[in-house]
Amino acid sequence: MVAALKLLDSHLSYCTNIHPAETWAETERMLQTHVLAVRDLVAGGEPFGIGLRLSAVAAAELLVGDRPRAFKSWLDETNTYVFTINGFPYGSFHGTRVKERVFQPDWTAKSRLDYTKDLFRILALVARPETGASVSTLPGSHKTFGADESMIRRNLLELARWMEGLSDETGHDFHLGLEPEPLGHFENTAETLAFFARLHADAADSEIIRRRIGVNYDACHLALQYEDAADSLNSLVRAGIRISKIHLSSALAFDPRDPAAIAAIRAFDEPVYFHQVLLRGAAGGITRFIDLPDFLTNHDPQAGHLEARVHFHIPLDAEPAAPLRSTRGHARDVLAWCRAHPAACRHLEIETYTWGVLPAELQRPVEQQIAGEYRWVFANAGA
Repeated sequence: MVAALKLLDSHLSYCTNIHPAETWAETERMLQTHVLAVRDLVAGGEPFGIGLRLSAVAAAELLVGDRPRAFKSWLDETNTYVFTINGFPYGSFHGTRVKERVFQPDWTAKSRLDYTKDLFRILALVARPETGASVSTLPGSHKTFGADESMIRRNLLELARWMEGLSDETGHDFHLGLEPEPLGHFENTAETLAFFARLHADAADSEIIRRRIGVNYDACHLALQYEDAADSLNSLVRAGIRISKIHLSSALAFDPRDPAAIAAIRAFDEPVYFHQVLLRGAAGGITRFIDLPDFLTNHDPQAGHLEARVHFHIPLDAEPAAPLRSTRGHARDVLAWCRAHPAACRHLEIETYTWGVLPAELQRPVEQQIAGEYRWVFANAGA
């Protein structure tokens, strides 16, 4: 049990995208069972923050009639509160092929804009004004889609102006976090800085963008890019980009020259999620494979790559057995940065959504896994 659920003066949650739920009725059942079970394991009587995931279907259903008021009453009765929503997966996220579909619709589509507005409407009705209210979303599109960036920027600018009005009306500090991901429209710090420079250049009032549109920094995703956490976060802050939310997460890593490691990584080849593979060579160059099967089929072990990292979220407290390892050192570095910059980001979220596809040796009852990750975060935050 941890002593409190605020961490480094920030709100801490875990993302409920780990639990299958696509309708509002399914989401209610998940909240009443899994989420309250985790609360009982870790909260110690403190208010328990929920990092909610809502599909487009569930969000629309929740906004019907008296449901928002009933949900807010349930939150109050259970000593829980929602301060952030994961708005990256629009549709089904478990038990079916997700892969590239998690980027659809992308930010060129009005349906993505409308869905995200629904999420902020929900936060306006159920969130506590003092916590701020964030939504995380995809990094515009996926590189393979060939998206028209001008349409992405236009929709984001419309959302920012709409959020500004909603914030003025309700008193909530609303903000959106675009989440760099391997092979996303922007995926590393340099591409993120360049995208935001273009976004600001479009805006008649750049300050609205600074207040309302920022970055969701996913420790797994930036570790996959072989980035230094402090350098990346400092670069974003210096550029005036808001750190909307931080995902505390970890990826797989291994030596791509080791046949035993190649054999071990095959256990993580599953058909639901994208598992991009990024390899670094001796000179620092990065080679990217769109998914783990592509790597297993096409990688040349004699190509001189020194390390491979795989977009497969691993529980923060469960290092895989050798010859595999994890990137959780990057998550430790993120927590150290948060400790040194306590006002930079007030929304922290544990995000290991892969419980249902983890190899058997890494599986535990889901509530126990999440509780273990909370304990790891508090132990490594120096809190």
